[in-house]
Amino acid sequence: MASAQPGVPSAEWVKQQDGGFYVLHTDFPNLAGALAMPNTQPGILAPYQEKPRVYPLELKLHYDPKRDTNRYFPLLMAMGDTVETATNATLQGKLERLNATLPQAYAKHAARYAGMRDSLTAIRTPDAGLDDDFAWAEMSIEQLRAKAQPGGEIGLVAGYYSSGDSARPGFGWYFGRDSLYTLYAVNGFGDFGLTRDELEFLMKRQRDDGKIMHEYPQTAAYFDWKNFSYAYAAADSTPLFLTAMLDYVRTSGDVNFLRQHREIVEKAWRFETTHDTDGDGIYDNSQGTGWVESWPTGMPHQEIYLALLDQQASAAMAKLAGLLGDKATADTASARAAELAKKIEAEYYDASRQAYAFSRNADGSLDRAATVYPAIAWWNGGEGLAHPQASFRRWASHDFSTDWGLRDVAESDPFYDPISYHQGSVWPLFTGWASVAEYRAGHPLAGYAHLMQNADLTTAQDLGAVTELLSGAFFQPFGRSTSHQLWSSAMVITPTLRGLFGVDVDGLASSIHLDPHLPADWVHAVVERLHVGASVCSLEYQREARGLVVKVNTLSGPAVRLAGVGTDSRASAEGSSVVFALPAVEVAVPHGLPLPGARTAQMKVLSEVSEAHSLKLELEAKAGATVELTVRRNAAKLNLHVEGGTIVGTAAGKGAELEKLVVKFPQGTGYQQSVVTLSW
Repeated sequence: MASAQPGVPSAEWVKQQDGGFYVLHTDFPNLAGALAMPNTQPGILAPYQEKPRVYPLELKLHYDPKRDTNRYFPLLMAMGDTVETATNATLQGKLERLNATLPQAYAKHAARYAGMRDSLTAIRTPDAGLDDDFAWAEMSIEQLRAKAQPGGEIGLVAGYYSSGDSARPGFGWYFGRDSLYTLYAVNGFGDFGLTRDELEFLMKRQRDDGKIMHEYPQTAAYFDWKNFSYAYAAADSTPLFLTAMLDYVRTSGDVNFLRQHREIVEKAWRFETTHDTDGDGIYDNSQGTGWVESWPTGMPHQEIYLALLDQQASAAMAKLAGLLGDKATADTASARAAELAKKIEAEYYDASRQAYAFSRNADGSLDRAATVYPAIAWWNGGEGLAHPQASFRRWASHDFSTDWGLRDVAESDPFYDPISYHQGSVWPLFTGWASVAEYRAGHPLAGYAHLMQNADLTTAQDLGAVTELLSGAFFQPFGRSTSHQLWSSAMVITPTLRGLFGVDVDGLASSIHLDPHLPADWVHAVVERLHVGASVCSLEYQREARGLVVKVNTLSGPAVRLAGVGTDSRASAEGSSVVFALPAVEVAVPHGLPLPGARTAQMKVLSEVSEAHSLKLELEAKAGATVELTVRRNAAKLNLHVEGGTIVGTAAGKGAELEKLVVKFPQGTGYQQSVVTLSW
């Protein structure tokens, strides 16, 4: 017997003295909703006799600045689900009570956000727009926490979007891998409680064999969701759970949380290490999708993306087991991580092309599609890949890099489709992966360009949020793109903190390892309220001649110590400051999104090589373009010689120590390359 359906709601306008409200009737007397906004009038209400069609419901508001300044016009909604509560009178009473209590609710809500603003990490830089984008990214993520019903556990939903007539309301579903990537940002800005809530949400729904869930709708508790194919359709949630658990424990110092959930962690590890169908020792796609959910030649057997996550999860498990005092598992996992790194090089690297394949087929053949997915090798630090230079150069080029982010498949690849989901669209997620990799692998100019593309998207669509995906050909979000997307906002925070500022928090040791890459036109910057285990501190970055000085000020908790990464750093005896030696000459690149609908036309930094007496930049831009860069001389009385460009005086508004470098690109068609060498 088919279940009854309520049909399309029909609207009735209920007139009141100063406006009114819509009642949304269904075919049942026990189900109705109401919608109102104070002081509004109805829009289109078609006569009954008119030819059937769908009209939008309109609430029309006349706003008088003299009368209505500092007034609020909330959208009020109420529902009745019994015969008694679905009447017009009852719904009207609900709306009136809601409107009367809104000032108190608003004040409480504002106080909550003010509290977050004053407790979460913030940045203060010469780029006020980036400071705001960073803060908005935090708020965007916090707005996506939602209570699961029944039970009331807190979890992160993937995004908000209008539901239309879809059965997937507003995309507000809980997603495993989406939230796990986002937790790196949450740990970064110090909401450890939210991280614990999310990890516990996922652990409660771990499958009996150890697999971590990926997809869980708001209504999952009301039917047998586990019997559908979606809950555990992705294979990457399980390795990501292990790396995210380590990131939380290391950042927060909360080893007790790990001990409390030891059995769940070990079950996830057993699942990952016992699901390899071809016997090559690498966790594969037989347990669900790695990254792609569709592919032109059929679903891959094993993606390099999933193989790299397996390697990083093995390294993470070695450290987790060490914290649990399980030396045998720690040694086994560490050896497995090292062996996987060798296998990935052997199975995926194509020396003739100086590139890594996208996937391996079941028969052992390679799918050599040019993709961004190998960039995930640097997500959790470590050594990355052994032969990355050609890949970094190509990712930075116009073949991958648009003016609004990074395509997942190269424009020149036969599979490229700019409006596909996985074969050429631009995801801020991929842009963030690449930015982190570029900062960690010595390509900070490209890392900065990609970071700022994500940050600049904060005000390009839904203000304060970053969209899900955009066209690979034109600067335009997809019509189906979730405009308030969880991990897109996360990819503003993580590249900023862990890439640009070079922050690597060790809450277990109350220390911070630093590898900063501040833009050349920044003199001073501050990271405020950085959470390091039980401590909260601030970091101050200051240029002083040939050095970048970073000082820590512990605001609460045990004293935080600093350590520099690399041979060009020198920490103070008490660990309260680190000095990084700066090159004699640095270059800064501009940023800014193009006009809506534009094609890619901005300059790209293909490579940068800094040596003792030279800086060599390989650039590309549209044929005939003229581009201005900013040059900083960190050494006094420097005899600077430029090839491939011209110094034309002090950079406008930048200070006497900064100069303008003009680069003119060759005539021709498409993108043209130019090499600029500054020597002294």
